[in-house]
Amino acid sequence: MAKAILFDLDGTLLPMDMGEFTSGYFGDLADALGDRVTDRKRFVKAIWAGTKAMMANDGSAGNEEVFWRTFGAVSGIEESLIRGDCDSFYAGEFRRAVRFTKPNPLAAEAVAEARRKADRVVLATNPLFPMSGQRTRLGWLGLAPEDFDLVTSYETDSFCKPNPAYFTSVCRRIGVSPEDCLMIGNDEEEDGYAATAAGLEVYLVTDCLIPSEAHPWKGARGSFAEMLDMLRGLPDARTE
Repeated sequence: MAKAILFDLDGTLLPMDMGEFTSGYFGDLADALGDRVTDRKRFVKAIWAGTKAMMANDGSAGNEEVFWRTFGAVSGIEESLIRGDCDSFYAGEFRRAVRFTKPNPLAAEAVAEARRKADRVVLATNPLFPMSGQRTRLGWLGLAPEDFDLVTSYETDSFCKPNPAYFTSVCRRIGVSPEDCLMIGNDEEEDGYAATAAGLEVYLVTDCLIPSEAHPWKGARGSFAEMLDMLRGLPDARTE
C-alpha cells in the first residue's frame, strides 16, 4: 500500500502534446507582453534557456531565481519591466492555452480515488511554472491546488525532473519515505527513471507517453483508464 501517491500533470492528468502546448502558449505570452517583446525569436530562446537552467539546477538557488537570472541574461529584458505582467498572464490569459490540450473527464476521479488510498497526494509536476500557472492548468481539469497536500512550482523548488533529488525533496517535505510512494507519470526519463532512482514505485500512463532511448521503461504501465482501475484495486488507507 502506498502512503503517498504523486501525479504528474502534463501528459498524465492533462493530455497534451508538449511541443504544441509550449509553442502555442509562448506565442500567447509574447502577445500579452506586447511591444516589450521586440524580438520574438530571442524572447522564446530566453524562455527555453531559463527552462533548461531550472532543469539543471543543483539546488543552490530556487528555480524562480534561476529562471529570471537566465532569462534576463539571454533576452536583455529587465525582469522588473515584465515580471508583473507575466504573473498576471499566468493567473489570467494563460487560461486560453487550454485549446492546446485535450480534456480528461477521469482526472478528478483519479485524484479523489488517490485520496481514499493514500495519506498524502501530491501534484509532482515539473516545477517550471509559477504557482498561478499550476492553478490555471489544474482548473482545466476541474481541480485546484487545494486538492493536493503539496503542489510543486518554481517558487517552492530548487530541483527539477529528471534529477532524482526532485523526488527526494518531495518525499522529505511530505514526511513519507520514497519506498512508500507511488509516482504516476507519462515520461520514461523524467518520471520512470528519476522516480525509481530516488526509490519510488512508478506507474506510467501511456496515453501521451514520452519515451526515452537512454532510460526505456519496463515497469508497470497502462492507459489512464487502466491506471484508474489500478488505483481502485488498492486498499483503502483508512481501513489499514
